[in-house]
Order: sequence, then C-alpha cells, then structure tokens
Amino acid sequence: MRALTAYTVDLFAPAMHQLVDDAQGGIRYWPDVIDPATAQRWFDLLHAGAAWTHLQRPMYDRIVDVPRLLANYAVDALPDELPLAQLLACVQARAPAPYTRIGMNLYRDGHDSVAMHGDKLHTVAAGHPITLVSLGAPRRMLIRAREGRREALAVDLAPGSVLSMSHASQSTHEHGIPKTRRAQGPRISVVFRVRPA
Repeated sequence: MRALTAYTVDLFAPAMHQLVDDAQGGIRYWPDVIDPATAQRWFDLLHAGAAWTHLQRPMYDRIVDVPRLLANYAVDALPDELPLAQLLACVQARAPAPYTRIGMNLYRDGHDSVAMHGDKLHTVAAGHPITLVSLGAPRRMLIRAREGRREALAVDLAPGSVLSMSHASQSTHEHGIPKTRRAQGPRISVVFRVRPA
C-alpha cells in the first residue's frame, strides 16, 4: 500500500501553499479566497441552476455511469444568473490566464469520485494552468508523482478555496477525488481551462 501524506490547512490561513514546484508554477493552493457566506451562496446558485448532465462511458465490456454530474460553459457566453463571472475574477486574481472554458463537477456524496489522472495535454493550451474553485462540502484530493517516490499527497479542499495546476504538472503528477465511506455533503468543483485555438 502506498504511503499517504495528509495536507490539511487552516481554512483561514492567509498564504498560498506550494504543493508541487515546477518552472510553470507547479501546483498551488489558496484555502481562503472566497468568504464562507459567498461560497455557500454561489454553491446554492450553481447547484440549483447549472445545466447538469449525467454521462455514461464505455469501460471494458460494458457502459457505466460517470460517477458525478457535469456542466460546461464557454467563458465568452456565461449565463448572467450563475456566478461564473465572479468565480472567473477570483481565479484571475490568483492564477491569471486567458481561460476559455469552465467545466463543473458535482460530487453528490461520497460515492461520486474521479480516478487518478492528468488532464490530456492536447485538450489544454501549453503554458497555461488548470485552475479550480471548490464550493460546498470539503473534499479530499490526492496528488501523486508519476515517477520516483509515489507517495500521495492528500489535500482537503475547503469551500471557497482555489487550486491551480500548471500545464507541466499534468505530465509529472496525477490527481483524483477518491470515494469515501464517510458521510459526505455535496461539492462542486468549478474548473477553468484554456482550450487550444
């Protein structure tokens, strides 16, 4: 069994935390970007109003449900009734980039998850980060190097937090949200990407 390093930070800590370092900024975490009342209000608006879809995918010899709900928006056509423009401004203040797409994941409970992975490099523009805002219940993300010591870093993503991963880190590290047997409230991950032209 691989070792697991827990990385839990104070919800009100003032600083950015450098989780992985590389020439493009690595993986950085800000735990307190959005105040709790605003984070909850934005979660409620997205939970109730986003165009959530339930997808299926082939796996081995059968079709399985994707274990979370998904929604996607173009940055140049954001709906006024959702707080996506405000979330984009929060992200631009920490990890600026010419973001073009916002993808959202709704983890309804502890059964919803995403397997360890790195974003496919042909789907994101070189040199630009992938940045996410976490809203709703806290949820643990695992980060693990692809080579060398494969010890997993566990980061408890707080509501209102921002995590930014460099383009380069998608080649050197993988990340995921594991299932949990603990009682788990719903969480929304709002992910900002720069898609290739």
